[in-house]
Amino acid sequence: MESLSPGGPPGHPYQQEASACWQLTVRVLEARNLRRADLLSEADSYVILQLSTVPGMKFKTKTLTDTSHPVWNEAFHFLIQSQVKNVLELSIYDEDSVTEDDICFKVLYDISEVLPGKLLRKTFSQSPQGEEELDVEFLMEETSDRPENLITNKVLVARELSCLDVHLDSAGSTSVVADQDKLELELELKGSYEDTQTSSLGTTSAFRFHYMAALETELSGRLRSSTSNVWNGDNSARHLTVPLRPLIEKEVTMDVPAQDVPGVRLQLKAEGCSKELAVHLGFNLCAEEQAFLSRRKQVVAKALKQALQLDGDLQEDEVPIVGIMATGGGARAMTSLYGHLLALQKLGLLDCVTYLSGISGSTCLHCQYCTKLQCFPWDPRIIRTVMDQKLSGQRAALERGQNPLPLYLSLNVKENNLETLDFKEWVEFSPYEVGFLKYGAFVPPELFGSKFFMGRLMRRIPEPRICFLEAIWSNVFSLNLLDAWYDLTTSGESWKQHIKDKTRSLEKEPLTSLETSLCLEASWLQPGTALAQAFKGFLTGRPLHQCSPNFLQGLQLHQDYCSHKGFSTWADCQLDSMPSQLTPQEPQLCLVDAGYFINTSCPSMFRPGRRLNLILSFDYSLSAPFEALQQTELYCRARGLPFPRVEPSPQDHQQPRECHLFSDPACPEAPILLHFPLVNASFKDHSAPGVQRSPAELQAGQVNLTGATSPYALSNMTYKEEDFERLLQLSDYNVQTSQGAILQALRTALKHRALEARPPGAQI
Repeated sequence: MESLSPGGPPGHPYQQEASACWQLTVRVLEARNLRRADLLSEADSYVILQLSTVPGMKFKTKTLTDTSHPVWNEAFHFLIQSQVKNVLELSIYDEDSVTEDDICFKVLYDISEVLPGKLLRKTFSQSPQGEEELDVEFLMEETSDRPENLITNKVLVARELSCLDVHLDSAGSTSVVADQDKLELELELKGSYEDTQTSSLGTTSAFRFHYMAALETELSGRLRSSTSNVWNGDNSARHLTVPLRPLIEKEVTMDVPAQDVPGVRLQLKAEGCSKELAVHLGFNLCAEEQAFLSRRKQVVAKALKQALQLDGDLQEDEVPIVGIMATGGGARAMTSLYGHLLALQKLGLLDCVTYLSGISGSTCLHCQYCTKLQCFPWDPRIIRTVMDQKLSGQRAALERGQNPLPLYLSLNVKENNLETLDFKEWVEFSPYEVGFLKYGAFVPPELFGSKFFMGRLMRRIPEPRICFLEAIWSNVFSLNLLDAWYDLTTSGESWKQHIKDKTRSLEKEPLTSLETSLCLEASWLQPGTALAQAFKGFLTGRPLHQCSPNFLQGLQLHQDYCSHKGFSTWADCQLDSMPSQLTPQEPQLCLVDAGYFINTSCPSMFRPGRRLNLILSFDYSLSAPFEALQQTELYCRARGLPFPRVEPSPQDHQQPRECHLFSDPACPEAPILLHFPLVNASFKDHSAPGVQRSPAELQAGQVNLTGATSPYALSNMTYKEEDFERLLQLSDYNVQTSQGAILQALRTALKHRALEARPPGAQI
């Protein structure tokens, strides 16, 4: 029997379910046509059975020797929760006394096909020809156990936890222990968060194990020598085995069975853990962001009234949501975004923006913007100040709704498969929360990097500083710094040529490979200078990817996770249909620059609850001004996300303008899109919008964006003052000269929002 009730903190609704567990019996019958292990004999085979949803439980059949048709007929029992996705792994191995056992056969089986009370027999084969086969019987039966309390957002499930407290009292054995090797007591609880804990005898120690309440497991203990590190495990008198089920809500004292070390006692008590989760399960915006939106809309309403010369005040539900979507591009992206924001501020339009998102190089400007650092991006004072900042500290710049909400993106990938990005998941960072868009799971930034199990906080780690997070958001950027250090401290010409070749290829094609190295020519970072020494550890300590404790660890996939709209929207790989391969099973997150996949921050723009009406798209590519945007359109449409058609004309491709409008009147849910390529179209002839340059001013309008000697190549991390000023002025000008297009887009977005806010059946 199952009961549902809403729960969770405001903004993070989830469901609480009471669901009974079931006993699954798996009988391994026989296998046929197993391949030969070698030329002299048939396989010596056995079967391993395990369920990732029942951690710590792994079963093994007996080994049958020298046969291609082994008959085991052995039964094994799992206590399973029907509300999670249970996929049984069956593996046939060939035992070998000399080398590692070979795997002959492996199958993954979703047991949701097994109906309660009905015996099901399945034959599994490795190939369509069915040469190698395995026969297995399944039976699902009800248990008399009480229902298990679950918390779920219908994608992830947090199961009920129990805590086992163990108090070791071995003070009475001190005199005995002193006369022999130091002995340690090792306690193991398979499937628990802690797994194994050890303490020396002769002391008083306390342990705590966290494990699933429904887990039918036992605490095991054994003594070992600490000096020789030789296990004393062969002596059964030194073994301790305690089933946990009878211990719930009871306190038990027992002696450790070791005749030569008397006086060692354990006090055991198992009880339920806190039901409150530290991980927020839900796809809606958190309460803090919802409160920010309300505050920000008041600021936006005033700015729109002034910019559009409106007669009356706007109501909160009439205020359109405007977002900035910036691409990456190293120092070029940072500098250009700085100019774009500066222009919007001059026009009185920056206060019309609610969200500010970017990836890779543009994220560094975010940090400076939110800490109100309005000066040259690579002033060493700025870097030192930003390095001391934390993401949660940016809330101070948002508490009155006075600034757009900054959003940062990264990709979670498989650490052992970095070169392909076959597996990738969007991870969003904001001053209010950090989490997975696909799973609907978030933690406050103060807890990012801390250790979790089944949604509960196990160990709090200090919040990482912005400099660490920048290495996550902009790995390409941190590679710039790292390679620059080697470029400046080594004299190998082959290394420098390798760097330059890599850089040229990056400028010509989108970032699809992680084998990326970049260089820089910098004057303020010379080997031997005080600043260089201060930054040496910082630079060399930023690798290609960042590993962080996985706050999803222990959480399980709901039985219907694949059909949840929020999950399927962000699905990006075939592994999404294999629960054992997904992130909740990983101990670590492996985070890389999102620009390695697609140079866009669009996923943040389409998170449920944001519903953007207008997107200002700033593109910092030098060679393909529409490519990232067209890739974004394809990505969104493939996932059912409303996005306008991006179809620039052949003339636009050849000579892009400062601003391009894309919209889809047939799809009112799609936001209006204003796209700003990085071009020098009319700036070369105009010192300001509508102001023609004099002959003496023409040189100032020459901004080299595409030439082989361009100072703005991705490889260059710092610019000469005149180059920086020209790029800044160009970006400023391109936005200011597009003021009319921006105002018209705002008027259209305002109309769209008014239609959305209009009650059904109301007159226009």
